[in-house]
Amino acid sequence: MNPPPKRPRKDPEPIAHTSLAPAAPRVQKALADAGVGSRREVESWIRSGRLTRNARPVALGERANPGDQFALDGVPLRIESLSSNRRILLYHKCAGELTTRHDPEERPTVFERLPRIRQGRWIAAGRLDFNSEGLLVFTTDGGLARVLMHPSSELPRVYMARISGRLTELALHTLAHGVKLEDGRAAFDAIEEGGGTGLNGWYSVRVHEGRNRLVRRLFESQGYPVNRLIRIQHGPFRLPRGLRRGQCHELDAAEIQEALADLGRDLIGADPDGVSRPDAD
Repeated sequence: MNPPPKRPRKDPEPIAHTSLAPAAPRVQKALADAGVGSRREVESWIRSGRLTRNARPVALGERANPGDQFALDGVPLRIESLSSNRRILLYHKCAGELTTRHDPEERPTVFERLPRIRQGRWIAAGRLDFNSEGLLVFTTDGGLARVLMHPSSELPRVYMARISGRLTELALHTLAHGVKLEDGRAAFDAIEEGGGTGLNGWYSVRVHEGRNRLVRRLFESQGYPVNRLIRIQHGPFRLPRGLRRGQCHELDAAEIQEALADLGRDLIGADPDGVSRPDAD
């Protein structure tokens, strides 16, 4: 009996290999990370034909390559490596300052107190409202700023809040378990009494999101207006002891490395999509 004929051998399917090297960033992300402007600003430059790369107009979706020469309205933009130029600044915001670059009413802004830099610009990684004070983080790295602001990061924010009165046991329980606000349910991740004298009580609270005026609205939902609010922590960054209102502290290389290690590689390497919700507590 003859053996059955052998089937023709198929070539094995090619194996898809995933490159370990990260894809080149899109032009708007690369320029934002370099502190040239926000991604929306860069996209507007591209749409209006103001941005060129190697003397040719940039199209939306193009990726940046090492050695590219960019120009805005014909003026060259100097883009340097972020690895050697990432800077992080901790600022103790005063009440009565705006977290904006320009104010039509000419009120004080936090940017007026920051040290000037030659390359790039300071980017605020979150906000505090006009009457709030405490820690603001600034960086020249747009990617890091997005990570610190983006809702998906769920980084802890810790505040010291002074309220009128003392919370009842029912109010403490409600604030820890959830309150229905106009933009959805919210709660403090942690809340602890922090002392106080007279009619005012201090409380330490922690949240993991940056919804607009969230801390104030939670207290107000129980009938306790906040008359002073100080942020003391944002993610791995803490308000340094002894840093007075209106003063800055720039992190050195070791402090930056420690902070980024705390954030984790999964967050640092991320490029979250969507619109950030800046803190405005």
